[in-house]
Amino acid sequence: MSWWKRILSGEEAVKPQRLDYLNEGLALERQGDYEGAVTSYQLALRDQPNSVKILQFIAIALSRTGRREEAIRHYRRALDLAPELAGAHYGLAFLLLKRGDTERAAEHLRTFLEMPARDPEMARWVNHARDTLERIEGGAAPAAAEGDLA
Repeated sequence: MSWWKRILSGEEAVKPQRLDYLNEGLALERQGDYEGAVTSYQLALRDQPNSVKILQFIAIALSRTGRREEAIRHYRRALDLAPELAGAHYGLAFLLLKRGDTERAAEHLRTFLEMPARDPEMARWVNHARDTLERIEGGAAPAAAEGDLA
């Protein structure tokens, strides 16, 4: 129905629907479009500026595009809002390792390992974090993050 007919018939105008930027970002990321995902996540963050979930998704996508410093800032912001975020500690630790900051990386790995694993699938990440921390503490070069993001 045209806008003119709606006016004449007295029907309410159709309201535009807000896009679901978070799900759009997830879909773009699944397709390998990490730059597009970052943009969608940033739009989602505009609507929910304190969403630690969105901050972590942005950090992951930024890592995959090689924008490590931006990813580090997003992980840190998420941890400022919710210090108990295991995934943010894990992701931040490996970005700090890539930067050469082994001392702070080790701190985040320790924090991650102190948190209880919520599901059996986390065992893989816990083992990787434990092995990496042992290498750091033993003076050996730490292994790259599993599925090295950037």
